Order: sequence, then C-alpha cells, then structure tokens
Amino acid sequence: MKPRILISTGGGDAANYLAAIQAAGGVGEAQYLPAPDLSYDGLVLAGGDDMDPALFGQEDRGSRGVDRARDGAELALLDAFCGAGKPVLAICRGHQVVNVWLGGDLIQDLGPELTPFHQREQGDQVHLIRAAEGTLLRRLYGPVFPVNSAHHQGVGQLGRGLRASAWSEGGVVEALEHEHLPLISVQFHPERMIGALARPDTVDGGAVFRAFLPLCQR
Repeated sequence: MKPRILISTGGGDAANYLAAIQAAGGVGEAQYLPAPDLSYDGLVLAGGDDMDPALFGQEDRGSRGVDRARDGAELALLDAFCGAGKPVLAICRGHQVVNVWLGGDLIQDLGPELTPFHQREQGDQVHLIRAAEGTLLRRLYGPVFPVNSAHHQGVGQLGRGLRASAWSEGGVVEALEHEHLPLISVQFHPERMIGALARPDTVDGGAVFRAFLPLCQR
C-alpha cells in the first residue's frame, strides 16, 4: 500500500508537492490548517511566509506575511507526528518551523549582503551548498551541489537535538538533522527541481522525496 502523506500548506496551490510525492511512490493530501491526524504515514511542512517572531522571543524585525493560525497548526502537527515517531519532511518555511518548535530561533532578514544569494524578484535563485560528511544530503548529492532558494530568513540558534548538515555562503543553514527523530529538513525547494520542473542548473529534487517516502513505509 502506498504511504499517505499529509501536506500542510498556506492554502495556495500544492500541485508541485503532490506531484513530487506521487513520483516518489506516495499519495499526498494538501490541507490548510490540518488537524493532527496520525492515520497518515508522514507529514510534509510546505513553504510559505514567515512565522510570528513572538514565537521565538523576538520583536518584528522584518518578518512578512505572518499567519499565526498556521504557525499554531504546524507546531501542533509536529507535536503529534514527531511524538508518534512518524517521519517529517520540512521544506523552506517548514525548515524554520522545525527549528522554532525545538526551541531555536530565526534570523528574520538575511540582509542586503546575503538575501540576493537566496531570493530574487521572480522565480528561484540558484546557489551552491556544502553538505557535511555522514549526512543524508551528502549521500544523495555529494559534498557541494547547486540548489534553488526563495527566502529572506534563515535558521539562527539551533533547536534541541538538531545539528546543521548543510550550509551556503555566509553560513546560512540549508539543512538540519535530528539526533533521533525521522526528520528531513531543508531550506531549499526540492519539489521545484523534479519532473516537469527539473532544471539543468540544480540537482534532482526528487532524490529528497525518494529518501523520505521509504521512511513512511516502516
């Protein structure tokens, strides 16, 4: 039986996430503000706008599009899925939500020197990242490889049990791994580097989903 994956979104078009999960052998269902439902085999936290900085003890220093209802829903999803030991794939905003859920904080704006490497007015920015030895991304893609980005915030102080597993220029944390949870957390957008959206200037994002889906079948 194909694993069923719950995708938490900001309410927009989730077609890319659904297609990526299907291509990797799963069945996805996208919802805005989903209730924790452990009948699903895994959870994807999709990209989107910024978290409320009050959730990590900061005043607003450039956060955009805050949706406190979504913040609360996704923190509850992490409580439920990680509490049950179920796999989570966290992408872009989701990567940041995971860090805050575990007590870390965020850099609310990467600033004029770093933001141009990670965000452009239209479409994704492409840049290199470096993966640490012994990490999932190192096994999938090697030590240095190109990915896409569309964000102006970044992970700051790491949450409990997390270690950074990949970085880009200026030390921006591009991936996280947890000491024991089945968690894949990336700042880039693998769902926009697969299938019809595959691009010659980045790696195949499908490898991330092909690594995630088997975790959901255990």
